[in-house]
Amino acid sequence: MDLSLLSLKDDGFHLTTPDPPDTSKDEMDSLKQELEKWKGKKNSKSLFLFIIQERLEKAEKLKADLQVCKLSADEEYVKQQDELRQLKELERNLHKEGIMSRDTHEKELFMLNQENSKLKKEIEKLKEDLAECNSELSWDSKIEKKIADMKVEFTHMEDTKDDFPDNNTRCVFSVTSKIPFKLNQNQALLAFEDAEVAQRLIKMGKHSLHLDRKTTDVKAVPFTLGMGIKFELHITISGKKIDVSEIPELSLPDDWVRDKLELNFYKSKDGGGEVENVKYDKKSRTAVITFLKPGVANGFVRSTKCPFTVNGRQYRLHVSPSTNVHLEKLQLYAGISKNSILLKGIAETEDDEESIQDMIEIHFQKPSNGGGETDRIKYVSKGAIWVCFEEEA
Repeated sequence: MDLSLLSLKDDGFHLTTPDPPDTSKDEMDSLKQELEKWKGKKNSKSLFLFIIQERLEKAEKLKADLQVCKLSADEEYVKQQDELRQLKELERNLHKEGIMSRDTHEKELFMLNQENSKLKKEIEKLKEDLAECNSELSWDSKIEKKIADMKVEFTHMEDTKDDFPDNNTRCVFSVTSKIPFKLNQNQALLAFEDAEVAQRLIKMGKHSLHLDRKTTDVKAVPFTLGMGIKFELHITISGKKIDVSEIPELSLPDDWVRDKLELNFYKSKDGGGEVENVKYDKKSRTAVITFLKPGVANGFVRSTKCPFTVNGRQYRLHVSPSTNVHLEKLQLYAGISKNSILLKGIAETEDDEESIQDMIEIHFQKPSNGGGETDRIKYVSKGAIWVCFEEEA
């Protein structure tokens, strides 16, 4: 039987076929079984397709979820990578800053060490300068002492023009300062009685000295003196006034103290007299007593202490003549010493300073060496000293 001509009809749930004409029952059963088998296969296939579809949908959903997770993970990865990059950049910067900081610190340390060395040198230099200043100050104090130690000569007495010839005493003194000169190491200074000898030795220039069994050449040169002063000192000693000091502190009115001083010097055992005036200074504890008659004050000049009794207690007053001092004819002078020479270039020897000085003096005293009589000599083997000169005529 040809089944290709038969049509199948789907009624929704079952497939039915029209009964062919002249079809046997066995054939119909066989066809039904075939149909059921086919329908079973179709259902199995549909179920399989359904399962596949469901799994596919789940797989698609899982894939979508995985893609979302992947996107999230990618974003997180990118974020972590960015943070890692930032951390690495920070690490590089910190390392770079550390290196720069270390280099800076090393540079600063090097500069500080250099500055420290420089400061140490400056400190040492300042110490040397301070020592030199102290030395100079020491020399300055010696200079001041020498200048203060002036040469004072009495020249004459001045005539008084007062009514009483013994009223005042006027004395005139000539005062000349000594000029300091610094004599350095291995130098000698010679002053001759005759200035021509000094000038002759300077013109000769070099001189050969025999010192310590050796011959050494020295040079004689002039030297310039510093500034000096000369003046006349006029001192007038009053014949009517005396100065009183060391007056005790008394709990008495000033007028009472004046009265007691006047009474004390009026009756003094040293030759008092009528008092014309008393000037009393409580703060300085001094007084000036003026007598009425001239010459009375001269009696107190011989005694520097005078007894003074107040309220049964005895004191000792210091009494001195009242003087008036003024300067006249003040002159400043300087120049080259005419009768002195400075020897330079003296070689160091093992002999002591005094022996070398004697040998130098002996050499320059001999006329055969162009020398002459020396007034004084000073030689310095170590350090430096100051010598002083008076004005030369």
